[in-house]
Amino acid sequence: MDRLRDLSSARLFDIIEYQLEHFPQSASLAGHEDGKWRKYSTQEVIDTAHRVAAGLIAKGIQAGDRVGIISSTNRPEWNLIDLGVLQVGGVDVPIYPTITEKDFTFIINHSECRLVFVSDEDLYKKIQSIAEDCPTLEGIYMFDRAEGVPHWTDILEPDVEKAKAIVAPYKEKVDHESLATLIYTSGTTGVPKGVMLSHKNLVSNVIASSERLPIEPGARSLSFLPLCHVFERMLIYLYAYKGSNVYYARSLETIGDDMRDVKPHIFTAVPRLLEKVYDRIIDKGEALDGMKRKLFFWAVSLAERFEYYGDNGPIYGMKLAIARKLIFSKWKEALGGEVQLAASGSAALSPRLCRIFNAAGIPIMEGYGLTETSPVISVNEIDNEGFMFGTTGRPIRDVQVRIAEDGEILCKGPNVMMGYYKNEAMTAEVIDSDGWFHTGDIGELVNGEYVKITDRKKEIFKTSGGKYIAPQMMENVFKQSRYIEQIMVTGENRKHPSALVVPNGEALEDFCEEHGMSSRNMENLLVDERIIDLFDSEIERLNTDFSQWEKVKKFRLIAEPWSIEGGELTPTLKLRRKQVKEKYGHLIEDMYQE
Repeated sequence: MDRLRDLSSARLFDIIEYQLEHFPQSASLAGHEDGKWRKYSTQEVIDTAHRVAAGLIAKGIQAGDRVGIISSTNRPEWNLIDLGVLQVGGVDVPIYPTITEKDFTFIINHSECRLVFVSDEDLYKKIQSIAEDCPTLEGIYMFDRAEGVPHWTDILEPDVEKAKAIVAPYKEKVDHESLATLIYTSGTTGVPKGVMLSHKNLVSNVIASSERLPIEPGARSLSFLPLCHVFERMLIYLYAYKGSNVYYARSLETIGDDMRDVKPHIFTAVPRLLEKVYDRIIDKGEALDGMKRKLFFWAVSLAERFEYYGDNGPIYGMKLAIARKLIFSKWKEALGGEVQLAASGSAALSPRLCRIFNAAGIPIMEGYGLTETSPVISVNEIDNEGFMFGTTGRPIRDVQVRIAEDGEILCKGPNVMMGYYKNEAMTAEVIDSDGWFHTGDIGELVNGEYVKITDRKKEIFKTSGGKYIAPQMMENVFKQSRYIEQIMVTGENRKHPSALVVPNGEALEDFCEEHGMSSRNMENLLVDERIIDLFDSEIERLNTDFSQWEKVKKFRLIAEPWSIEGGELTPTLKLRRKQVKEKYGHLIEDMYQE
């Protein structure tokens, strides 16, 4: 079977060859170098990947050997190393750049990495400092240039045709079901787990997900979510499969400028980023006055009621057309003006926010999945009446979903991982004898087909009155407040739920300016009665969505935002509840003493 015509039995590196055969691009990959975009054509990507693979072989890398990649930003070099490793039959190990040296040591040793590629000097120094504790590590190479530091190009075979001849027999031996990558999930507790994903796992997810991605060859995508996360990584393969040009944003701080420069047709985001974009837009609306302000918030109010498929009726449609022309067109311009679709994943997106963006003509497709499922299980689509607000859409092709008796979402399909590396016991805990993967998420199938996640199985707790509380669902509601940056609902075995709240600094500064207050000292500010009253009214306003036993009765404000470095968040920005409870246990206890 010709793998380039039927990718159902393909290896990941076949996808870029498929692009070359069907729709070669002049900017298959692009990164920012020396103030301009450095573009790699499809042919150059393929040639460089072969030169990398031949260089790895010269370094003694064989099929099954592990190679680590750690980068603080997305860049084409990441993909070139990835493709080179895979063509040899090697296994790449993408590692988050923000983890501790202890975790770096654990992952490098547990995976038995022989080589590690890093993006910059800071990461080079970190890995070099632990090298003595990593007996399998033979070399560290860097993407940036620095005197005395091995550069990634040092391993390249100079002659492209010679490289292809060297690599050809290695590529031939790589099977569709061979292990392709080890992705270590940080988890909210315990040591990292190495998720084993095969070429089949990821390729099947690419092909099935492509049916929900209505873009044409040559479409521009802007990438900024970490490539070490399976969500963005799978999408990069998907972009290659669809013939999209991938531009890598310089950093999170430059996304606005990069959006306006690249004018992407598609990008991926996490809910927190979309919330920040929305908050900035609303802040600009708040600064308007008179008729302009009324018109702005009339449009937002209209968007809050938006439904697809003409469900709002023709009069609503006419009003929306006016709102899109006068107000929402400016929102689109801020994102480059040509966005056709944005995919949201990693955490739950507020249905209200999703509805507003879609009404504005910025289609946000929320999806659901895990590292263990390569990752997509389900995703919304506008076609085929496949979009339902408040859900993550229908399961993709060949992926089955069912709900267990206790409400847990179970998944079965070619996307389900091979297992956890060196941990058969834990693998058996999550993949049952019938092949169903137990996601750990609680949810339902709306109308028997649209997947809706309500909470994490391990995070649901009972009050002392025996009532169940789903904290994640509640937190998503409270984060609709422009004044709430982060929140954790707690109260297991207590008489009522309470919350720890991290204020949104920018919104708080605006409030202080309006009320003649100084925002210089955050610690003093958060005990000011006017600020406490503000948050009291916000909590009370949003409490109306909940039953009496669910309502948050007490809260405490926290000055320091939760972060990966502080230990409160995982590298994918999920809340480490145990660590937060330990760190702020005194505040939690204080809430229940009143």
